[in-house]
Amino acid sequence: MTIFVAIVGLGLLIFVHELGHFVASLALRMRPRKFYIGFPPAVLKTKRNGIEYGLGAIPLGGFVKIPGMHRPAPADVDHALGRALEEAPGLAGPVDRLRGALAAGDHDTARDAVEVLRGLLPQKHVSPGPLAAAEKGLTDLEDALGPDAYWRAATWKRVIAIAAGPAANVAFAFVLFTVLFMVSGGRATTVVEEVAPDAPAAAIGLRAGDRIVEIGGTRVGPRDISRTISGSDGRPLTLVVMREGTRVALGPAAARRSDDGVYRLGFVLRGEGLSLPAAAGESGRVTALVTRDVGVAVGRLVTGDGRKDIASPVGIVQGSSDAAERGADSFLWVLGLISLSIALLNLLPLLPLDGGHIVFALLEGARGRAVRREIYERVSFVGLGLVLLLFFIGLSNDINRLS
Repeated sequence: MTIFVAIVGLGLLIFVHELGHFVASLALRMRPRKFYIGFPPAVLKTKRNGIEYGLGAIPLGGFVKIPGMHRPAPADVDHALGRALEEAPGLAGPVDRLRGALAAGDHDTARDAVEVLRGLLPQKHVSPGPLAAAEKGLTDLEDALGPDAYWRAATWKRVIAIAAGPAANVAFAFVLFTVLFMVSGGRATTVVEEVAPDAPAAAIGLRAGDRIVEIGGTRVGPRDISRTISGSDGRPLTLVVMREGTRVALGPAAARRSDDGVYRLGFVLRGEGLSLPAAAGESGRVTALVTRDVGVAVGRLVTGDGRKDIASPVGIVQGSSDAAERGADSFLWVLGLISLSIALLNLLPLLPLDGGHIVFALLEGARGRAVRREIYERVSFVGLGLVLLLFFIGLSNDINRLS
């Protein structure tokens, strides 16, 4: 059940990301043609105001189809109509006219040629597969030649439309953290909320609901507890707690050193909710810290370190599932952290990631003309290769962790 919850959570984050692109492109009058939750084939779909909304059978994703992501080129004609042309040589004239118009940048003539071909196709003896591919290709070319095409928009509009996806994930994480700080506690108390099984704290009999008053013979407040334990360097500690009005001495117990090098006894303190302004401030602080840590992790990858820190969707789902088993609060914290990670990793300057599209939009704006399609394709090929490499490294790490 927790695996299902984790998959739904990951799907929600991808939905939030794509919703950001969708809303921004609508607001900027780059009218999307499709908005899907999940990937095709479609389980359900409907069309409203020229936009196709669908639910895909593959739940790990989603997409928004913005018209004309690239300036149309003659190669698009070959890709769309090549098979139909083999079966119907009579289309050669209009196809050559369309190719020539795109090569010359004569978009009015190209639109006319698309309309001619759309009318001719049903009259030719073209088998269903090539016919469907040709009709789809003509629709894509028509969209790319339209006034609301992405490549025609001002640079600032293109940047906003692409950056809106990561921005939506950041906003989602910020709001989620703020609510958690308000509801489940942003200020620690001295009351124990949870004790980890098999931890030193459990071995000496510490229980949820105990209020810690002394550690090692010294009175402690909420801020002192973690600092005192982590500063013990593994030396045995005694705890004094108030339990149902009775003073109880526990221990001694030696704190264990965790993977991050911090000594812990293995318990969590109960939190106290913050006001909205204080919660928002803490949420901003956490967001900034996570952003810095992700940036450091990416930098370590560039230098060859940090390979073991990469996770694939398998590891993300497993981590979310483990958090869900610990309770709703833990799951929501992890969900917020994953949302931030999705946003920041999508901003890497690699095509086909959002960061790559932003870099090319800025480059084209500075040059005053479009980058050639061949360059886009080569850079996308390299970027996709790097993304796949990271995926397989993460999958390898996840398999090793699970085994």
